[in-house]
Amino acid sequence: MKKITAFALVMLLMFTSLFQNQVEASSVSGHQMETELNYWIQKNVIRTDSKFNPNKAVTRGEFASYLARALELPTSTKYTFKDLKAGSGLTIEIQNAAGAGLLSGYPDGTFRPNEKITRQHMAGMIYKAFRYMDLPIEKTNFKFKDTNKISPNFRDAVSAAVFLGIIRGDHQKTGVYFKPQDNATIAHAAAFLFRMTAAAEKLKPSVPTDPTNPETPEVDPEIYKVSTISNGLVNPTPAIYTTYEDALAVYNASSSIKVIQKGSDIIKMKAGRAFGSGVNNPKNYTSLYSDKALRNEVTYISRGREMKYIGSGSDYVIVEFAGSTFYARHNEVDLVPTELVTGHDIYEVINGVLTHSTYDNFNKTAWAYNVGPAAPGMSNGKRYTSFDGVHFTEVGTKNTIKYYPYFQFQSVRQPTSYTAAELDSYIDWALRDRESTGHARYQDATVKSKLIGLGEYLKSVEETYRVNAMFILATAIHESDYGISANALTKNNIFGIKVFDSSPEMGEVYATPENSVNAFIQRYINLNYANPLGAHANGAVPGNKAVGINVRYASDPNWGSKIAGHMWKMDTFLGGRDYKQAQLGTINYTGPEGVNVRTSPEVRSDNKLFTYKPKNPGYNAAFGYPVVIVEEVAGSDGYVWYKVLADINPPSDYGWIRSDLVNKID
Repeated sequence: MKKITAFALVMLLMFTSLFQNQVEASSVSGHQMETELNYWIQKNVIRTDSKFNPNKAVTRGEFASYLARALELPTSTKYTFKDLKAGSGLTIEIQNAAGAGLLSGYPDGTFRPNEKITRQHMAGMIYKAFRYMDLPIEKTNFKFKDTNKISPNFRDAVSAAVFLGIIRGDHQKTGVYFKPQDNATIAHAAAFLFRMTAAAEKLKPSVPTDPTNPETPEVDPEIYKVSTISNGLVNPTPAIYTTYEDALAVYNASSSIKVIQKGSDIIKMKAGRAFGSGVNNPKNYTSLYSDKALRNEVTYISRGREMKYIGSGSDYVIVEFAGSTFYARHNEVDLVPTELVTGHDIYEVINGVLTHSTYDNFNKTAWAYNVGPAAPGMSNGKRYTSFDGVHFTEVGTKNTIKYYPYFQFQSVRQPTSYTAAELDSYIDWALRDRESTGHARYQDATVKSKLIGLGEYLKSVEETYRVNAMFILATAIHESDYGISANALTKNNIFGIKVFDSSPEMGEVYATPENSVNAFIQRYINLNYANPLGAHANGAVPGNKAVGINVRYASDPNWGSKIAGHMWKMDTFLGGRDYKQAQLGTINYTGPEGVNVRTSPEVRSDNKLFTYKPKNPGYNAAFGYPVVIVEEVAGSDGYVWYKVLADINPPSDYGWIRSDLVNKID
């Protein structure tokens, strides 16, 4: 019976750690072919003794015996060789391999078992092994730097082995070499056999799983491919690889190879854009982790949204977003090579206003909103890219402008200067503006919106709970679509509380819109988000995915920017009194102890008000905890101290921080 150890190979791929035992009387630990060697040693295909050396040249007899054991060849006496000792174990295995058609001797009737085998001779035996197993063989064009040194009799064998990923060549700075006449080592033999059995498993006709028998194993080993890109298509090369490392070696050695694929999914690329995935992702968002083990989730973004692609490992993708580096699972990120990109986020200056057009790669749609005034140095018509909403790079140049949109980084503890009547006047204008669009959704908005008349209550909440009334209103406008969303109209839920991307029909029910305001402030903002002692404390500002409420409150990476855009629009309509009304700063300390805020401008054991927990401030310390600087004084310790609005809930309205721990925002 013709038989290969395919199932055992699959078990190895699943449980590699089980085979990492020390080799008898020697060790292959740390060897480049450690996995392959250990596998065949455990299977008793490669046998060891006290003199075992994986880098020793393998002989013709040894490799013939490896093939006989690996394929469990039947006994044969069809061929005998006059230079073999009759009845010995090695002779029997060589005869079995010869009987299966895997090898032949020399014209003088000898086999020469102690002669070192060359790499091309090894390819020839493997080629015959595939024919013995009745497996389809395809050939491909191959280009090694030393192709002309391959003997004509072995060209087909090498071509088939290249196609199946068994032969990858020796990658050097000057190119890829096969070295056909070089002697192969035991380690090379282990690798060739390992890849041979893996390729054989892929080429075998699949056996459907018996649905009536739950014991029937479903074999789905990993397959890697490397691909070029041309004419808008990803074109896999014929070779297949059973490990990421093997595919990576070929990927790194060739400039024409643009991506590595696992199955049909792109998991690594030379250049391109990364987007939150929604196709093979059971969630409607992409989790971003601080560690390669993907255990510590820091934040998350909605599916389809763009991140900067940094690189990939076998089990993770590395992205940059909002000034920090994160790791994500492959099935939660779509990698789009540069040649295949159809859209991406873009910022543009239009009539002095910075407009952000966000691209959704999942739905292939774009939506624009106004961020606020363009930064000094930004010109009308110019376009920019940014992954954090602060560092803007002009398209087509390397010019980068650092700019903090004011309301996005103003603390929600800073009160608005606008009265209840002024806030109501904006609500009335905004609803009339919605109605004037003629859109059916906004018909009768000035009558049915749940935001009508909220100004007085928002101002009372601002005074009681120290949360900016304009921020509360901007959030309600954004989350409830000006108070006319289904949850707002039927449940008085104007903040989308308990409404998730996966279940927008859900949401808490409130007796009045005012009750919804109370829940938003007491259970969310003051308890966990703006409160520096809260579970989701990242700064008391709308922010982005690196700092502020946006880090954990919403999957939309631009939630904070959109809230700030509503605040800017409101402020512009009401006279512009709040824009840049305060001096903003960010805490730049990155040490492990956190930053203390004190009740007086000095260090004492009894004057600590609260401590900002340690936080990664991102690149160039751009995203430390934001603060509002109210005053600065010279302390008795020789330092300048900043009086700041205290993020912590009452009774303390202010605190003090040493100035050397804070960067002022211009």
